Amino acid sequence: MGDILNTRTLAAALACLAAVTLLGCDPATTTDPKPATPATTEPSTPSPSATPSEKEEKAEPVESKAVLNFVGMGLQSAQDKAQAEGFYLLTSHDSAGRDRLQALDRNWKVCSQSVKAGKTVPTDTELDFGTVKLEEVCPSSDAKAPEKAGASMPNLVGKSVKAARGALDPGTSITTTDAAEGRMVLLESNWQVCTQSPSPGTAMNGQPVEFTAVKFEESC
Repeated sequence: MGDILNTRTLAAALACLAAVTLLGCDPATTTDPKPATPATTEPSTPSPSATPSEKEEKAEPVESKAVLNFVGMGLQSAQDKAQAEGFYLLTSHDSAGRDRLQALDRNWKVCSQSVKAGKTVPTDTELDFGTVKLEEVCPSSDAKAPEKAGASMPNLVGKSVKAARGALDPGTSITTTDAAEGRMVLLESNWQVCTQSPSPGTAMNGQPVEFTAVKFEESC
């Protein structure tokens, strides 16, 4: 009987030892595991939408300056001086009324200016210089552009052929011949109209226009 009890006790001890090895627990101190407590998270409070203060962008005020006297200066020098003063909106035209382009500014001089010398204006004001070539004499006043053709033909005698062409409808057929020597009229701003057909005041209905012309240093 004693041997049987000893065998049962040994079997029980071996079983317990196996359980401890597999489960990693001490049968004498085994406790029920506590359920994991879920982490509590506080609800995030939405941040109020930040409304940026609207700032009105104000343009910087344009500086005002007194306009210098540019008359008598070379056109290039006048433009350089104007820009040094802060005036960058610059243009020029032919004071003789011949509609020539100031292709090389150093070959032209200033006869007039659109803003009177000494007048204080914003520096973003456009300055327009009336000019003639260096070897020419400034007119007492800028020659006016020829009258635009409307219902009737304007008087274009004495105007440059280029200016006369500009006064007519762009679709007008124009023939220009040399009134002196039969030369080709190539640079129209260097030629002046001697005669015209139709004559001034004639009703315009799309008819062709004919000019005779000579160079400006010549007489008709």
